[in-house]
Amino acid sequence: MDFDLSEEQSLLKDSVERLLADRYDFEARKRHGRGPHGYAREMWQAYAEQGLLAVPFAEEDGGIGGGPVETMIVMEAFGGALVLEPYLATVVLAGGLIRHAASAEQRAAWLPGLIGGETTYAFAHTERQARYDLADVGVSARRDGEGWILEGEKSLVLHGDSADRLIVSARTAGSRRDANGLGLFVVEANAPGVSRRGYPTQDGQRAAEVSLSSVRVGPDDVLGSPEGALPAIERVVDEAIAALCAEAVGAMDRMHRLTVEYLKTRKQFGTPIGTFQVLQHRAADMFIALEQARSMAFLATMMAGEEDARERTRAISGAKVQIGRSGRIVGQGAVQLHGGVGVTMEYSVGHYFKRVTMIDALFGDADHHLARVARLGGLIAA
Repeated sequence: MDFDLSEEQSLLKDSVERLLADRYDFEARKRHGRGPHGYAREMWQAYAEQGLLAVPFAEEDGGIGGGPVETMIVMEAFGGALVLEPYLATVVLAGGLIRHAASAEQRAAWLPGLIGGETTYAFAHTERQARYDLADVGVSARRDGEGWILEGEKSLVLHGDSADRLIVSARTAGSRRDANGLGLFVVEANAPGVSRRGYPTQDGQRAAEVSLSSVRVGPDDVLGSPEGALPAIERVVDEAIAALCAEAVGAMDRMHRLTVEYLKTRKQFGTPIGTFQVLQHRAADMFIALEQARSMAFLATMMAGEEDARERTRAISGAKVQIGRSGRIVGQGAVQLHGGVGVTMEYSVGHYFKRVTMIDALFGDADHHLARVARLGGLIAA
């Protein structure tokens, strides 16, 4: 199987890595995180100008017609730079829902602002009681003439405090955990009845608790069927997990590089600690875990566009298991081999470890996805 990038993909990789190398070192990241939005609007605009926000969208919708591989390239570079901007929330999650569920008229209305960097989105789906069950939705949507009225609360909405629009999942029929009866509604973040409480997450990103009180939504703001949104949600979450796997590989690769460099320069008893065989073995273990994660991230990328939901889920969950386990091996090794400096706020290694730990928890940790793979009969079907 050929894993080489095409010429266009190589150009995309070079351009995004060059942009981040020039403008996104660790000190710049700390400055961006202190801003009012928790990220840099000027960097978001730079991504738009470079076409990164257009990557997964079809050319007829104003995008560049990229796929999971192009998204992987961008997300791996973002992982290496610990990027704070809401690419996952706006482009992968909300953009994925628009790609898969919106009508041509809705795409024409919403995508130009997203691709141009003028409008950011957040996917308001998680609820406190749901854990990792995507069908567990308690927010209600009831008919009001031709429109709808939303009631309820959403939790841990990624970048929900600064988003211009929210895509809200709500129950239109059935009981709380039913697979049927879910709809997707596009809501202006400043609409009457919407309140948001933003906060920083442990990895330096931002999230929000969102309350919806008698929020009115027009008929043109419903994505797809108001009772059949779960398959689109599951597909987009699988695509998001594949993107997160790539981001985690970028972060792990940077942790390993920083650790090897530290072993070469840090001296103890008058000699570089990298000459100690036991530390060399630990660095080798980290490299093996990194390459295992990279291989499974490739699998997740290749399967993200699979139409067979069962086979797609099997591969995506298998990749998530390896990413979680490798992230722990690489992160713990990086912190321990750095010693005390590895856990300081002033040094980047601890921040990378926080990010891969949060990636492990997003959309189900390694234990959750291992059980999921087991229920599906294993990574390779008998």
